[in-house]
Amino acid sequence: MKRIQKITIILFSLSFVGFSQTSKIEKYINDNKDNELASFSKGSVSEGSLTNGKLFPFSGPNFHYFDTLSYINSRAYLNNKVKEAVLETYTDLKNEFPDRQFCIMECSNKHGGKIIPHRTHQNGLSIDFMVPLIKNQKPYYGLDTIARKHYFLEFNEKGQYSFDTSISIDFDLIAKHILLLNKQLNKQKLKISKVIFKIELKDKLYATPNGQLLKKSGIYFAQQLTPLINGLHDDHYHVDFEEMK
Repeated sequence: MKRIQKITIILFSLSFVGFSQTSKIEKYINDNKDNELASFSKGSVSEGSLTNGKLFPFSGPNFHYFDTLSYINSRAYLNNKVKEAVLETYTDLKNEFPDRQFCIMECSNKHGGKIIPHRTHQNGLSIDFMVPLIKNQKPYYGLDTIARKHYFLEFNEKGQYSFDTSISIDFDLIAKHILLLNKQLNKQKLKISKVIFKIELKDKLYATPNGQLLKKSGIYFAQQLTPLINGLHDDHYHVDFEEMK
């Protein structure tokens, strides 16, 4: 029942208009080039707007956006400071893990506001990051290219993919990513306000070498989630950001 509910919600929310692939991406990028003005994130991540939002690149040396239709339907915008921090973090990851690839998921609309089905993502200060995977102790990317269907995936409490338990979440790499991201955010006078990740997976995350450092860092992870929200955050981890005071 939970899986049906999960799929129903996301299918309802992501009923995009169909387009061709590469040419539409290129046209969308050309039509939505960043201006030189700073972004302004108004309100909260759950009730806000975004002025001068910046379009995240569709792909880079070691990352790509997860879904073409999501991208060209205005769901990959960020505050310029967040965009810069995320890009610099991918550079850090490239230096430390030159052969690894990463995947970014939904951000905010161009002007912010509600972005179904997300309860947050409203002011350019929220991102969903796809969990990195391993199979037989090697990086695995076979599930990274299924676009919005990735939100349908389910992992058990050990972090194993429900339909093939030889595929599992790379918890240590998640922890390293968040630590590097937090370092780059500090340079932008931003910080992580909250990470949402399935409650039952946090012990596996904190048990890794980088996870132990993450736990000591004080970065806040949501402690209580509704069963629905908890179940939705196994294939990705959601991060909210805020300005330092």
